[in-house]
Amino acid sequence: MDIERRIELIKAPPTEEVITEQDLKELLETKQKPIAYDGFETSGLLHLGSGVLRAIKIQDMLEAKCDFILWIADWFAYINNKMGGDLELIKKTGEYYIEGWKACGVDIKKVKILWTSDAVKDPDYWKGVIDVAKNTTVKRTIRASPIMGRNEAEIKYTAQLLYPMMQAWDPFYFGADILQLGMDQRHATMLSRELAEKLGFSKRICVHHHLLAGLQAGKGRMGKDDLDTQIENKMSKSKPETAIFIHDTKEEIKRKIMNAYCPEKIVEGNPIIEIWKYIILRKFSVRTIKRPQKFGGDLQIESYQQLEDLFKKGDLHPLDLKNETIEALDEILEPIRKHFEKDKPRELYEIVKNAKITR
Repeated sequence: MDIERRIELIKAPPTEEVITEQDLKELLETKQKPIAYDGFETSGLLHLGSGVLRAIKIQDMLEAKCDFILWIADWFAYINNKMGGDLELIKKTGEYYIEGWKACGVDIKKVKILWTSDAVKDPDYWKGVIDVAKNTTVKRTIRASPIMGRNEAEIKYTAQLLYPMMQAWDPFYFGADILQLGMDQRHATMLSRELAEKLGFSKRICVHHHLLAGLQAGKGRMGKDDLDTQIENKMSKSKPETAIFIHDTKEEIKRKIMNAYCPEKIVEGNPIIEIWKYIILRKFSVRTIKRPQKFGGDLQIESYQQLEDLFKKGDLHPLDLKNETIEALDEILEPIRKHFEKDKPRELYEIVKNAKITR
């Protein structure tokens, strides 16, 4: 596989930006199998964004001949008081996440799974965290609060200041070349990149992916022009009616999709359009939207651009789009639901489903 094809895979949706593409090209020219990573604060049930979309991008990175580290950030969830601050429950949630990604299509045998709870036993880990802290102002640390899903006013405890320092150190600790995280983690990834040479490392490449919009999005543009809006409107487990969970039945999918924001002819900030761009048209090369003959008959969708053009012109009605969205998502989620019907996956699902989710 040539370098251009590998870059194409790394840049494929949901990737939104690469910092920098030239650095990425040079890395691929000099290192046969670069290491990429993403970190996950384990709390609550997986949804389309944290489950299916995440699996799609991981598979892109694997196909691009990158090694991939799944960093189970259980201590980060503990610092952020997720799952009521119960560290054992947080760890069980991490095990559930692994089963979820497996069900969503990640080839678990081809990724490396590391846990923060193992790293914190190593004095070298904490030395690195302190080195990052010695080179970062308190103001800059507080400004990184969005990586925790919080705003600056919510930073009340000293432990919360450790979170960005730990995250900025993580890729150096386990040797990641590519930081492949969501746009909401930009403050931490850019801090890693900026501090790299001071800490004696080469600059890391940042590959940020889009945050899938919640079903009631629509407030402003869901794109890189307004990161704050993208973070605010992302699909979130703390707002269950705005999220499609990987366990949702067809009836639940239908209820949520039918209530979703989807204005006629508007694609910006439209969560249904986003689901097609980042999920459906990544899982299916062709999809047929069924319509009565009196409304123009069936539409065969072969690309996102085709879908966007039809919708913008008013040649595709929101109701027809929603109906096929329900069918496509049900097909995607059916094998995932089946995976969690028995044995250990079922047990882990029940533990997480019945746990108190704290923010």
